[in-house]
Amino acid sequence: MEISVTRRQLEFIRSTAFETLFGGAAGGGKSYAQLIDALIFALQYPGSHQLVLRRTFPELKRSLIQVSMGLYPTEIGTYGETHHRWTFVNGSTIEFGSCDSEGDVTKYQSAEYDVIRFDELTHFTEFQFTYLLSRVRGVNGYPKQVKSSTNPGGVGHSWVKARYIDVLTPGEERDGKLFLPAKVQDNTFLMESDPEYVKRLELLDERSRKALLYGRWDLFEGQYFGEFSPDIHVCAPPAIPTWWKRYLAIDYGLDMLAALWIALSPDGTAWVYREVYRSGLIISEAAEAIRSAEEAGEHIDQRLAPPDLFNRRQETGRSAVDIFAEAGLYFDRAMGERVPGWYAVKEYLRPFDDEQGIRTAKLKISPCCKNLIRTLPLLAADAANPNDTANSPHELTHAPDALRYFAATVQPEGLEWKPDIHDGDVGAFLAYGHR
Repeated sequence: MEISVTRRQLEFIRSTAFETLFGGAAGGGKSYAQLIDALIFALQYPGSHQLVLRRTFPELKRSLIQVSMGLYPTEIGTYGETHHRWTFVNGSTIEFGSCDSEGDVTKYQSAEYDVIRFDELTHFTEFQFTYLLSRVRGVNGYPKQVKSSTNPGGVGHSWVKARYIDVLTPGEERDGKLFLPAKVQDNTFLMESDPEYVKRLELLDERSRKALLYGRWDLFEGQYFGEFSPDIHVCAPPAIPTWWKRYLAIDYGLDMLAALWIALSPDGTAWVYREVYRSGLIISEAAEAIRSAEEAGEHIDQRLAPPDLFNRRQETGRSAVDIFAEAGLYFDRAMGERVPGWYAVKEYLRPFDDEQGIRTAKLKISPCCKNLIRTLPLLAADAANPNDTANSPHELTHAPDALRYFAATVQPEGLEWKPDIHDGDVGAFLAYGHR
């Protein structure tokens, strides 16, 4: 049997990391690599057991199972329809399974596998994935691995991105994990046999095209802020003059303090230049975290908190902002309406061409604000109200909510800029055309 694979497929097959993700653009040969890798493993390790998973069995049957029937030699193995399993002459097995709902993971409660392979990993929830990790076990001394392939998008997009894309350098194993990006151009066999495939991907809508053709992980179906682009919105802030208006906007709960410091330039650009993102803080601790983050002598023109922090507790008669005030932090009430607030964020995010023809926007985020950069593009639209964002996963909402409070409350039009004439920046202030 002669097998031909691409360079990237060979990297996937040779990976010895405990977790390997082969992900990105459509047409990168990911599923084929899974089947070839599974066959090689089965033949190399007699009596080994592997599980290949898709979210639903119909998807599995019309893709991987069908391809395996034409790929695996019947001289060395047979496929059993009853248990959806290949059994090879050396006693190794490759089982095909599905996990449609989170409760389906219990089907594998007592099973043991040397390798579990997830095809389209982003179709699985994080709970399903982490539960099934516990099924990778055994005392036979064979390598134990989880090998996954996927395109961006799907119910698991955010956790897959956080687990692999955001923290790993492509091609470099770290902490037992390896991410191999997939590009359609890597699949030379597809390019030769179907050269029009790329052109068909180019006909897709912009979001689908960027995800499936270019493997962009910052875009996915149902994404609320499709305007967000790291190339446009993430950049180091300038040296911020003292006469620029500075704001602090927070979203606070015991589960998370998300605090964003934002400077508004004379041309109306909002620069998010600092963030604090910490969980488990009571209000006095949150106030201390905010104070510690600010530079000595830094003047904040306005601090914004959501309306719920102004509600007085019946047992104490004090509100959260009252306790913040006792620590020397005085907050104004931000506009709390969700949909108008998100629309205001979209206005700040909206890309446009400046006078030099360079694509830019009125919102710029410092690279140090890692949690805002991570969570903002992962917000999905609410299925019941597409004008609003979904409130789950809840961890994704905190930093964007803080940004929403700023955007809904602070509009650059009509602001009266009042530079401190003692700070030496008056010349720069006048250079911007202000009087």
